[in-house]
Amino acid sequence: MIIKTDPDIIKGYFEDYSGLLGGYADRVILPENEKEARDILLEASAKKIPVTISGGGTGVTGARIPFGGWVISTERLNKIIGINGKTLTATLQPGVRLSDLENELSKKGLIYLPDPTEPNAFLGGTISTNASGAKGFKYGSTRNYVKRLKILLSTGDIIDIKRGDYFINRSMIFSLKLKNKEIKIKIPDYSMPEIKTAAGYYVKDRMDFLDLFIGHEGTLGFILETDMALSKRPEGVMSFFSFFSSEDDAISFVRDAKTCNAMSLEYMDENSLSLLRTKYPNIPKSAKGLIYFEQDYKKESEPRLIDSWTKLLEKHKALTEDSYFADSDRERAKLKELRHTLPDAVNEIVKKNKMPKVGTDIAVPDAGFREMLKFYKEKLASSGIDYLIFGHIGESHMHVNMLPRTEEEFKKSREIYMEFAKKAVGMGGTVSAEHGIGKIKHHFLEIMYGKDNLKQMALLKKTLDPSCILGLDNIFPKELLE
Repeated sequence: MIIKTDPDIIKGYFEDYSGLLGGYADRVILPENEKEARDILLEASAKKIPVTISGGGTGVTGARIPFGGWVISTERLNKIIGINGKTLTATLQPGVRLSDLENELSKKGLIYLPDPTEPNAFLGGTISTNASGAKGFKYGSTRNYVKRLKILLSTGDIIDIKRGDYFINRSMIFSLKLKNKEIKIKIPDYSMPEIKTAAGYYVKDRMDFLDLFIGHEGTLGFILETDMALSKRPEGVMSFFSFFSSEDDAISFVRDAKTCNAMSLEYMDENSLSLLRTKYPNIPKSAKGLIYFEQDYKKESEPRLIDSWTKLLEKHKALTEDSYFADSDRERAKLKELRHTLPDAVNEIVKKNKMPKVGTDIAVPDAGFREMLKFYKEKLASSGIDYLIFGHIGESHMHVNMLPRTEEEFKKSREIYMEFAKKAVGMGGTVSAEHGIGKIKHHFLEIMYGKDNLKQMALLKKTLDPSCILGLDNIFPKELLE
């Protein structure tokens, strides 16, 4: 076990990509095995010391930033325990980086399908937020691939469950039998939106009990180990960067493309393309939108698929002569680099403005996508605030990035975000589709569920974490635990 207390050394654990400031803790502890992690939580519970679980620091909601107490980092619990090519399963500790997992899987001709966007993320963090990425359109989020979880509670008890062990319903009292005790858990009765969401505890009728711990944001327990589903690596993957001279053409293309078995369907708006042109001047000046999409395929079907996609692009007036295509790892890496240049460019603007960006994580039902996009653009145009819109258009999940230049614009951006959240919830949407709630989105979650349902979440947490020490202020305000 490693214990760090030097303020200059541990301050790096008080930040993530959220921009949330003011974090502090008495110590950062790096357990190296299950016993050490258990001893830490038992001591913290006995002394009522808050504990924040820290992963790779790639989150955007402040969930890993502590405000007092201890930090437990998972970075030493980073073993790839086993990869089984027959059962297509990997047994992993929570501190395994996605990039390290990808490297090991590639040697065996295997792949982890959810492929969350940030390669430096820790696996435990992606489970805790139910992370997803560009391939979510076809393959879904992390939840779909968790086959088993071994979870350490703050009481020292261990839950080791496989998918299919228990099924629960909303509002039921579920009796969980542990080694030396039984816990009666009151399952909340709120209704979740019927779309991709990572907002609050996952609760549905006829749900697998395992799913309760996927997206819990470090508030219910400490993930010790997991079994994750894998897949065989596809024979080939083709990628397209297709430009359109009108936003309407791009959206119409997506409508048809959704029936074509694409892995991903991603969008960048006109402002995003203007920003990218500073590094990629070959992006056509007439382009008003970009659709980035990928498809996996067998080698014999490649010519037919290319022909099919080309015809669909032409039907929707894509700028095919100026668009990019890649079907090799090397060429696809170039397109991936272009795609990841956008958030880097946004961060440069943030540094220049000396103001944090205000970025949304909202998704709505497909039927309301055009209406929501129109609402975004009308509100932003009248605000005078610089912005760009990009994201997972295949799932009607856009990231609106507002880039305020002054304190006044920052305040206005937050007000606009609230309007977006209310609009989305009214349409049956979610205030967080993939990043979670953390410490900075309580008000949005309350809009979505109401305070009484947040209290139900707090009651559920108290049942599994009776000392109320884990992940305080993540998902809902800690005051609801009183």
